Parts: sequence; structure tokens; C-alpha cells
Amino acid sequence: MRLLIVDGLETAFDIANDYAPEHLLLQIHEPRRWLPRVSAAGAVFLGPWSPESAGDYCSGPNHTLPTYGYAKSYSGLSLEDFQKRITVQELTPAGLAGLGPTAQILANLEGLDAHAASVTIRLDALGEAPPIGDASRPSSGGAVR
Repeated sequence: MRLLIVDGLETAFDIANDYAPEHLLLQIHEPRRWLPRVSAAGAVFLGPWSPESAGDYCSGPNHTLPTYGYAKSYSGLSLEDFQKRITVQELTPAGLAGLGPTAQILANLEGLDAHAASVTIRLDALGEAPPIGDASRPSSGGAVR
């Protein structure tokens, strides 16, 4: 166990966010006011009447939270983790004209020629595709045009 003494709450929050604790108890005056300052914690408990054990067992978050600083990158396990989700996208011609060149660049950088070509064919149909050899678009080394 360690005790860190700091010069103020801003420093304390910097340290807490860097540590990314599984449980962060804000036992301070007006804890909700400081909540926006928290960027990495598995679960946050506000004020003197919110013990960690209540969160672990009955008030909501659950007992499956990121440990060892993983709260910087991961959330606690929740019901959403057991639900199947499907993403759906629909671009308009103007949307493809705006996003297409970026998709081409990224696909070409990854060497995914067919991905780049799928955009190029559609941009050609819109009259928006850059000409072959355009310096603003990396060569795909064999993309179909």
C-alpha cells in the first residue's frame, strides 16, 4: 500500500488517470463537479455513501472491471458485450465523393487493391476519380481501373 500526497486535486486526477484504477472513489467535496476530469477508471464511486462493494454487488457496474491500468483502453464488462450488433452504412453520391479519396489512400497503403478499386469504380461513375498516376494518390501497384 502506498500513500501519495499531492498539492491539489488537479494533480491527483492526473495521477489517477495515469494509473487507470479498477475502482476510483471520489471522496471529495462536490464529486460530480470533478467527474468530467476522470478519463480512465473502471468504475467511479461518488461521495461518502458510495462504497466500492455496492458497485461490485448491487448498484450497477458489476465486479468485472479492467485491472492493471487497462481502464485506459477498456471498459468494464456489461450487458452490451453479450449483445450482437450490426453496423449499417449508407453513403450518398456526395458522401462517397467526400470520403472516397481517403478510402482509396488507406486501401492502397494497406495493399488492398480490390478495396481501392471498389471505390475507384464508383468514383469513376460519378466522374470524381483522380486520374491514374495522380500524385495525391499512392499507387496501388496493380489496382484494377
